Amino acid sequence: MTLEEMKQIDPSSVDRASLVDIGSIKLDSSQSREAQALSFLQQIKNPYLFRCGEVVVQIAFTDTPNTLEDVTEMYIRNRQQQEYVGTK
Repeated sequence: MTLEEMKQIDPSSVDRASLVDIGSIKLDSSQSREAQALSFLQQIKNPYLFRCGEVVVQIAFTDTPNTLEDVTEMYIRNRQQQEYVGTK
């Protein structure tokens, strides 16, 4: 399935149990940002539709210069920062 097809999925038509919980995503901070982004995409399966706990999350973008890659990188940086703060 292409990213464009993933973007078009109606969240009400999907079994929530089949969606990946974003909290289960594990990233290896020793990997490059590119490798982490690839790992994130492989684990999340559909970056436009996933769960956060019991909440179904659908991502949509407005007309902005930010790409999915930009947003994914921001997410990875935030996760790394949270993990770093959590180890102190």
